[in-house]
Amino acid sequence: MDTARRLEPGLYGYEDLSIGDYFDTSGIMVTEAHVVAFAGISGDHFDVHMDEEYAQSEGFPGRIAHGLLGLSMADGLKNRSPVRLKGIASLGWNWSFRGPILIGDRIQVRVSVKEKRMTRRPERGIVTLRFEVSNQRGEIVQDGDTLLLTACAVADAVADAG
Repeated sequence: MDTARRLEPGLYGYEDLSIGDYFDTSGIMVTEAHVVAFAGISGDHFDVHMDEEYAQSEGFPGRIAHGLLGLSMADGLKNRSPVRLKGIASLGWNWSFRGPILIGDRIQVRVSVKEKRMTRRPERGIVTLRFEVSNQRGEIVQDGDTLLLTACAVADAVADAG
């Protein structure tokens, strides 16, 4: 039986989420400005990101975005979604770069709940979120999992009582 549900806009804590729940983010176009700014921030000026001729000589149609820029943008799309998670901190990533993200591509993310578990502290849980980043052609260009430390209802009850 399929218990996965598409999450509606709103705020979700640990106890509100079930394995299989998911939501789709809006999209964003990856621009030249994103790539250049990320190169400046990260110090990654590798030729495949900065030199059109070099990128083409390596078999790409043009310059490609940094893989970590794609991951950063995917997390940003999650964070600006109308589906809000009571996240406290990111605990780690396991990520794969499946295909190039080109300047001019529009990416969006499907975020789904893969696993969840409580911590030793009753006001916190850990949710494993699965990300699938696709381009405007529906191709998965990146995917992976992140561990998100989240607030639980007991934390709200303690705050209300205090």
